[in-house]
Amino acid sequence: MNEIWNHWLQLAGCAALILVAGSRLARYGDVIAHYTGLGGNWIGLVLMATVTSLPELVTGVASVTVADVPDIAVGNVLGACVLNLAMLVVLDALHRKASIYSIASQGHVLGAAFGVVMLGVVAFGILGAPQLGLQLGHIGVVTVAILGLYAVAIRIIFKYERGVRAASVEAAVAEAAPAMTLQQAVVRYAIGAAVVVGAALWLPFAARAVAEAMGWSQSFVGTLLVALATTLPELTVTVAAVRIGALDMAIGNLVGSNLFNLAILGLDDLLYLKGPLLAAVSPSHSLSATAATVMAGALIVALVARPTARLLNAVGWTSVLIALVYFVNAWLHFRRGG
Repeated sequence: MNEIWNHWLQLAGCAALILVAGSRLARYGDVIAHYTGLGGNWIGLVLMATVTSLPELVTGVASVTVADVPDIAVGNVLGACVLNLAMLVVLDALHRKASIYSIASQGHVLGAAFGVVMLGVVAFGILGAPQLGLQLGHIGVVTVAILGLYAVAIRIIFKYERGVRAASVEAAVAEAAPAMTLQQAVVRYAIGAAVVVGAALWLPFAARAVAEAMGWSQSFVGTLLVALATTLPELTVTVAAVRIGALDMAIGNLVGSNLFNLAILGLDDLLYLKGPLLAAVSPSHSLSATAATVMAGALIVALVARPTARLLNAVGWTSVLIALVYFVNAWLHFRRGG
């Protein structure tokens, strides 16, 4: 029993370190972007996506290399996508003035739509590619498609943002200088990144130990527990953005993080030398890919339809649907792997 508690404490410790250091990383990354002039353009967006998704990146790399737990790598990424979209429910509840879907920029439709396409490709890779034997060397053809779609998505979103948000970009660049200097931000960013990398490197080992001790599958632990730990920076940054009135930045952070997370699957496949990554994992991961697709689709519909009705004046009906899909996905994973 003491050994089981030790495994849980290690998992909780990794999560705590990722939460504290990850939230600091986002702040220091924003300061660096300000001083280097990256805050209002495409490079700034990529920097922040990398910052908040650093735990998923490091955990995925460690999972497919030193830890050799591919199910935790894939479960972490897809579970993080589901959790990121579930955070929309939290945003909707925190935004008391109106439903977020009725006032958020419709520009998020573009990122969410690319997310739907990439999730569909991933689901095909999990269910269909193993039977068809689609691979190039040790990687799957799906990986090429994922990385290609990510590159296209970033380019198109950048062109869209540059075309319709030039005024807001100029306003962002004109913000007052932060309290800390660039050198201080760089040093603190490096320290925070080191903490996140260390915790994320140990996370798959702790998760595997918990799975073995509890008799749970690695896909279940990766999808629910590891994904929860690695998405804590996104949650912290997103909630903070809503509290200062930056709703579009909050939603953009979640949608953009999902795109980057899916690209991480491509990188994981490149580093997994035993063969195509998606062919080596449990088919149950397709549940998370499907759930995230439905949730992203609901977001797209809501951003276009602009519904104003709210349940008990608390959250919109779109949030109710998203929450329902999240809990059904979690329950199905528990039934299959818990």
